[in-house]
Amino acid sequence: MVYLSDTEAALNWRKSSASKDEDDCVEVASQGSSVLVRDSRNRSAGVLALGPAQWKALLNAIHDGAPDRR
Repeated sequence: MVYLSDTEAALNWRKSSASKDEDDCVEVASQGSSVLVRDSRNRSAGVLALGPAQWKALLNAIHDGAPDRR
């Protein structure tokens, strides 16, 4: 689910320390049981809300290198 929300400002957004001060990554925040993901370059574009199983599947796919095999 992708949505726009004014409540995002109150969330604790984090990004990987490996990205340093760059804005070419994604940021994540938690809201209840959901993990929210947004583009650090275009924060107003919306947020992807993932449930626990979807978040785990995404992390596993990244770990396995699936996004690199497109």
